[in-house]
Amino acid sequence: MKLILSSCDFMHPNSAKFIHDNLRKPITECKVLYFPNEKATEDKIKSGIYENRIASYGFQKDNIYVFNHLTPADFSFLPLDVIYISGGNTFGTLKRIRDTGFDKAIINYIHNGTIYIGGSAGAHIACANIAHVAKYDQDTFGLTDFSGLQLYHGILVCHYSEDRKSDLEYLKASQKYTVTALRDSDSLLIQDNQSLFIPYTPKH
Repeated sequence: MKLILSSCDFMHPNSAKFIHDNLRKPITECKVLYFPNEKATEDKIKSGIYENRIASYGFQKDNIYVFNHLTPADFSFLPLDVIYISGGNTFGTLKRIRDTGFDKAIINYIHNGTIYIGGSAGAHIACANIAHVAKYDQDTFGLTDFSGLQLYHGILVCHYSEDRKSDLEYLKASQKYTVTALRDSDSLLIQDNQSLFIPYTPKH
């Protein structure tokens, strides 16, 4: 099992490089299933906008699948190298995935060797729990189960800055989960139940 988690995924040069460095093959050869966030309509999904976005990160268009929540069965048995969930509302994106029943398929893919790339909401969703994210995302989706996909046993504070220091200290003090703060330039690699935190070190 391999997870690459960050606040900004391909949107920050540091985390983008970290993703490229930790794929099992060149990104141009990787088949990826991308999950749009909770705002994606069927028309938008079919418009090609997401394929263009993912292609701009280095994936080849012929290797890009964009998940359609209206036809989840179409995506259950693909020859994937990567599952990629990026930003959006953490609660809304998880609810959309869970409502399709595809949360189980994601877990199955990852346990069978597909790499999970999560950025911001996608990073939180991979974790043990997302309840604390209500401080940053509006929870207006009626979720009652705040469990994440449980691919990682801990929880994250994405987009970390001094403004979120008290939140981080509170979560650590509760001792319920391992808590990791991810600045926009940081990344976290989880592989075979071992985690590796990669902080950004400014050049002097």
